[in-house]
Amino acid sequence: MVLDKIQKANDIKKLSEEELEKLPGEIREFLLEKVSMTGGHLASNLGVVELTMAMHLIFDLPEDKIIWDVGHQSYTHKLLTGRREGFDDLRKYGGMSGFPKRKESPCDAFDTGHSSTSISAGLGYVRARDLRGEDYHVVSVIGDGAMTGGMAYEALNNAAALKTNYIIVLNDNHMSISENVGGMSAYLARLRTADIYTGLKKGVTNALHTVPVVGDHMISQIRKTKSSIKQLVVPGMFFEDMGITYLGPIPGHNLSLLCRAFREAERVEGPVLVHVMTKKGKGYRPAEEQPDKFHGVGPFQVQTGEILEEKKKDTYTDVFGKVLCDCAAKNDRIIAVTAAMADGTGLKRFARRYPERFFDVGIAEEHAVTFAAGLAAGGMKPVFAVYSSFLQRGYDQIIHDVALQNLPVVFAVDRAGLVGSDGETHQGIFDLSYLGSVPNLTVMAPKHKWELADMLRFALDYEGPVAIRYPRGTAFDGGQEYRAPVSYGKSEMILREEGIALLSVGHMFEEALKVREILKEKGLNCTLVNARFVKPVDEAMIRELAKDHEWIVTLEENIEAGGYGQRVSAFVCREQLPARVLIQALPDAYIEHGSVAVLRQAAGIDAASVAEHILEAVRAGQER
Repeated sequence: MVLDKIQKANDIKKLSEEELEKLPGEIREFLLEKVSMTGGHLASNLGVVELTMAMHLIFDLPEDKIIWDVGHQSYTHKLLTGRREGFDDLRKYGGMSGFPKRKESPCDAFDTGHSSTSISAGLGYVRARDLRGEDYHVVSVIGDGAMTGGMAYEALNNAAALKTNYIIVLNDNHMSISENVGGMSAYLARLRTADIYTGLKKGVTNALHTVPVVGDHMISQIRKTKSSIKQLVVPGMFFEDMGITYLGPIPGHNLSLLCRAFREAERVEGPVLVHVMTKKGKGYRPAEEQPDKFHGVGPFQVQTGEILEEKKKDTYTDVFGKVLCDCAAKNDRIIAVTAAMADGTGLKRFARRYPERFFDVGIAEEHAVTFAAGLAAGGMKPVFAVYSSFLQRGYDQIIHDVALQNLPVVFAVDRAGLVGSDGETHQGIFDLSYLGSVPNLTVMAPKHKWELADMLRFALDYEGPVAIRYPRGTAFDGGQEYRAPVSYGKSEMILREEGIALLSVGHMFEEALKVREILKEKGLNCTLVNARFVKPVDEAMIRELAKDHEWIVTLEENIEAGGYGQRVSAFVCREQLPARVLIQALPDAYIEHGSVAVLRQAAGIDAASVAEHILEAVRAGQER
């Protein structure tokens, strides 16, 4: 196999033309074999095989820097930099990350995981390079989906002032996770179909090449001149009007044309954008036909494309989507907003049923939050469904545009807590801390699927901003008998005893039930409380518990700093209540990739670990 010859960075440069022709097929076969067993991001990686090969052929790593926007398309890059063996443990605890990681390889120039960041990071590298008098190339690879994010345009605006080389690769595959939306998507579609421009450019260039002495000079001048041929033909010339040289569109699966484009881009004195057209899922028909399904996928059958996971019960996302549709049928003020994640957040059903009340704003969380604020100010009931780790990007807008005005926006915070295999950049372990710091914002967390439904209905009736946070995966359907009506700011007493009071937040209720069983086996009494409201904390419940409980134990899947446990502890201290508080939360650290069960155990918040922590605290207290 040709792939066997790739043992480290730059080995691809040693291959013959015949070997380079075989390599894309071998890479795709390898990725299909490995991802079908481990799961991972498939369609995006299949689409950039030749593009990645071309960059590795032209540039020298790790001296030159390649920065991948989001980073879920970096598998070929990892293969070509000698990390083939790592694919056996891809996205497993202790194994290779599915995203670029500087600690994993010097060829990973920048850690990525969220969208629209690569141009900013690349520009920083360029400025550092120039200030230090160094000489290397910087290449930022950004998808057309990421170009719906405002941060990309802030960076482009700054990059336009450069006088030294900086290469931006626009990987245009018509997709983010779902189909792209908005003006930039339409603009790029016009560029893709500008055959008259492509033909004219080729014809003029070929003709000038035949002119003796001055022909090549004229081509050079045309390329450098802002009012060049393409400005006369291509609508808008957005990038060139900003002062960024535009090359393309280039067929993204033609290795020789890609290499030629990068050689030309290297010579540009200033920022240059290479527009590359690729096909998401290239080479694997199921992924080509359903790229969104194979964006992030679990283990599957290669021959058929069938996902191997057993048919699961409803997820929290499913429950949210169904209940929102039911509520919207009774209230035409309800609006659904997504930031390019209609499928992932469960809004596809809503979009089909109420298309006039559904808005996909693209990868633009900051805009989505303020857009929702405007809808609320205009008399509507907007629900912004978003992953916890992505909502972090709209923190200022939550404070300034929603909560300050006490506007009735509902934040449906999906993927809260540990999400598993995507690792540090996607773990939703900060939301209780950052949302809990915002005045006027009510923060809730359901213990099971029925409570999620009840909380959503409550939030839609409440005249103020509300965030409901719930996890990825199957919704807990145990404890249906525990379903007291939702009352503002009030926790739910599940089982009342004395001695130890265990207060669980949201989906940690399932672990809390197990903790109580372990403690009962050890002869200890244990009260079990479902916190429900993280903000405001049910202070009346805490006062009541402190009367006959020596220990108040809080359990949450959020970092300890700024979380629910610290709020409870601060209240107990401030009121000088006689109970002791034991906080069971995630450490103040980034949590790497791995299954949720393994990560909980490693972090010490699984049932067995929590029970042992409580027993240790009780024993220590008795020895005093």
